This record gives sequence, structure tokens and C-alpha cells, in this order.
Amino acid sequence: MPTLPGESVGTVEKQYHTFARPPQPLVLESGARLGPVTVAYETYGRLNAAGDNAILVAHAFSGDSHAAGRYPGETEAEKPGWWDFMIGPGKGLDTNRYWVICANILGSCMGTTGPGSANPATGRPYGLEFPMMTIGDMVNTQKMLLDHLGVSRLQAVVGGSVGGMQVLEWSLRYPEMVRAAIPIASTMRHSALAIAFNEIARQAIMADPNWRQGNYYDGDKPAMGLAVARMVGHVTYLSDQAMRRKFGRRLQNKEKFSFGFAGDFQVESYLRHQGSKFVQRFDANSVLYITKAADYFDAVDRLGGMSPPPSGSQARMKYLVVSYSSDWLYPTYQAKELVQTLKRSGQDVSFCEIEADCGHDAFLIPDPRLTNLLRGFLDGLG
Repeated sequence: MPTLPGESVGTVEKQYHTFARPPQPLVLESGARLGPVTVAYETYGRLNAAGDNAILVAHAFSGDSHAAGRYPGETEAEKPGWWDFMIGPGKGLDTNRYWVICANILGSCMGTTGPGSANPATGRPYGLEFPMMTIGDMVNTQKMLLDHLGVSRLQAVVGGSVGGMQVLEWSLRYPEMVRAAIPIASTMRHSALAIAFNEIARQAIMADPNWRQGNYYDGDKPAMGLAVARMVGHVTYLSDQAMRRKFGRRLQNKEKFSFGFAGDFQVESYLRHQGSKFVQRFDANSVLYITKAADYFDAVDRLGGMSPPPSGSQARMKYLVVSYSSDWLYPTYQAKELVQTLKRSGQDVSFCEIEADCGHDAFLIPDPRLTNLLRGFLDGLG
């Protein structure tokens, strides 16, 4: 693993904010009403008196608010936040300068209200009674949280994958509040291929007899369906190069074929392990809702119809679009389409493709190139 500069943010604490209490629930894009809503979040650094040194980090679909540091009682050797190499003193998102916040998305199962949360009308988990939400609804809950925390302006919104969709949505809904938008390994809308993989994952979950129309919280969870869904998804996060390098056709703890279905190849064992781990930490219904929200997302016309800001305006928002050469889930051609769309609408946009063989998940792997790119771009904001 590359050595990256900077220090850890140290021990951190997950916090919660509850809002949209009846009789003033959150009105979703579908028209459905939801409340109360609790959002889990973490912060790193210190918010200045003006409330304008904040950076919002938007996580990917199965991520959470634990982006950096470690919880009390954990050691340095234990797993830190998922972007710990990027967030901290002297790092790409320098907490000596910025107050960094990461909030768990609506519909998740990692502390924010989702289908596994208690429905106040019944006292039981929502299940499929949870209303369908969108990327826009996720962003609106983040905005309400930031208002509560006293954030007046964001120096940047940055995120990868589904987090990048949230970045684009922020730039559309609240352009006056966002100084820089940095979508990484993301897209303006899902291709048929991406929708197809999400549908396979959803069908795997719903075909599990333990799913029971989403009402499994008092019994066995749909573990096999959820594990298969994760296996399918995980293949899209890697690349052909990465899988050849990591696994090839090597066998797992054996020298010849078993001529059965126990799993001969290392890649089979790896995917089963990933599926099993996912079952232990994530909710099947959340997978259904979040993947559908990502499929619904379509910012093409809205980004293309943005009005260019006045020339020389201090409020002019800047974009940095980042892609990876081996990402076949959201390929570089989609990032270039985003750049072209933004340029046609008169936006200030920079673009960088990073050569890497790790596939879609490359933004989650420590890499000085991404760290230096983000640091340099933020420094250029002045």
C-alpha cells in the first residue's frame, strides 16, 4: 500500500440528528411523506465562525458515515474509516483547513432512516412500507443536516460512484452553496448495463424465500439472496485486469478440480467471502431501495440546461470530474459526456482520467495521484 502524507484524525464519534417530525414530515420527490428522519453523520476538523470552510463527502451506495479515523477502543491496526487516507491533517481533504462531514444516506441501514427503521405508525420496521426515495431526497436530507449544523457554504462536495451522483445533484439543487463539485468514478445516469446488474441483484434478494415481501426482520434474513446480490455487484467494482492479477485461474487450497460445486477457484472463494461479509453488515431492503434510486437518477437534461454564471462571478462553481481507465461500470466515456455537457452549459470544468487497473473501486484504494489531484484542485480555489 502506498505511503501517503498526513496524520490520522484520531478517534471519532458517530452523531445523529433527527428532524421532519410530524406534523412537518419530509416530502419526498414521489410525493410521499416521511418523518421523523434521523441522519447519522461524522465530522472531522473544526467549522469556522463563518460556517464556510466545510467539505461534504458523499459515500457510495453501501458505504456509511464513517469516512475517517477510528472509534474509541479501536487500535491503529483495526480498520479505519473508508476514506481515512484522504481525510485528515495534511491529507487531500486537510482537516487543518476544512471541516469535513460525511452523512449516511437516506434509505440506508447504517444509522440513517431506512426500510429497517421503525415505522412510527406501527412500531415495526418499515420494510416495503418505506417510501421510494431518490438521489435528490438524499441530498435534501443532507442540506437539512448542514442547515442545522450552521454550514453557510460548502468549499466542496466530493464523492465516488453513487456519491458522485449526490455531488451532481448538489450542484443542481444548491449551486449558490457549492463552491466546487467533484464527482469521482460516477455518471449522469445509469446505462442499460448498470440498470441490468442492479436488477439482477434485486431479483436475487426477492427470490430468496426468507425475503417474505420485505418482512423478514423478526426471523431469518434473506442471506443467500443478499450474498448473491453482493457477488454480482462486486464483479462490477473490479476489472478484468484486476481479476487476472488477483486470481487468474488459480485453485483455492487444492491442486486439481473437485469435479463438483464446492468452489474450486480462488475467485469463487473470494466472491463467496465478500457475499458472506456483506450479509453481516447490510440490509437487503436497503439494497433494493438504494439501487433503484441510483437507477432513477438522470441529470443529463438538467446539467445541460444550467445557466452559466455571470463572468467573473465570485459565486462561480467549479467542477472536477475524475474517472478511472479500467472502470467498466461507469466508463471514462461517460465521464467525458458529463464534461462535454457541463462545458456546453458554460460551466467551469476540469477533467482527469487516472490510469489504474483496479476497476470502479479504485477511488477507495490509497493512491497519491488522487490525493494530490484533490489537494491541488482545492488549493486552486483560492
